Amino acid sequence: MSLILCIETGTDVCSVGIAKDGELLSLRESDEGRDHARKVGVFVDELLRETDIAPDDLDAVAVGKGPGSYTGLRIGVSFAKGLCYGLRKPLVAVGSLDALAEVAREDYEAGILAVDGWDGAYLCPMVDARRMEVYAQVFDVEGRPQSEVSAEVVDGGSFPAFRGQGRPFVIFGSGARKCADILPDAVCVEVTPSARGLARLAQQALDEGRTEDIAYFEPFYLKDFVVTTSRKKLF
Repeated sequence: MSLILCIETGTDVCSVGIAKDGELLSLRESDEGRDHARKVGVFVDELLRETDIAPDDLDAVAVGKGPGSYTGLRIGVSFAKGLCYGLRKPLVAVGSLDALAEVAREDYEAGILAVDGWDGAYLCPMVDARRMEVYAQVFDVEGRPQSEVSAEVVDGGSFPAFRGQGRPFVIFGSGARKCADILPDAVCVEVTPSARGLARLAQQALDEGRTEDIAYFEPFYLKDFVVTTSRKKLF
């Protein structure tokens, strides 16, 4: 039996769950803005109390590694690393786009999501990267990657290898809605980032021994963080 604490903070959603053998036991989520630094610890404490699980009973901590919001990823990864260091537990990192695709698959299987031709569909989770840029990756409906993670400035010619193939091209995530008009042939559906998308993938990684070095692990930002100087004269 494996108990894994799952943390996903790479978007506006702060999501924390506890999973047993890859199945979600309990979940806490908030989409009320980026107050992740305050909420993530509260959610963890509430979940441990609710499930009557002591921190030492955890077998691992899993975190969404990105790509996503620089600040959000930093908060989640730092919190997860601190827990792992203090509890002497392994750290498991799951790609945030992999986890988002997993949520879409779960929603379809649960009847929450309806897509005609699902069995042959391409799934394209998108995380907003401002303006018309998104972080994206294409998967099949079994969750197998069909492309590399990329920072894509979306226009009418984006994703040519996966559109116009007679198969549904399904887009979702925080960056999908702004792309719907530009990709009129895509099927845009509502799927929200969630720690529940980490549960099965984290268990699989733990079973295969794919854990991270706590001292050196960094989030997958995809792009360097850039500090800009304000043009306003303050003095």
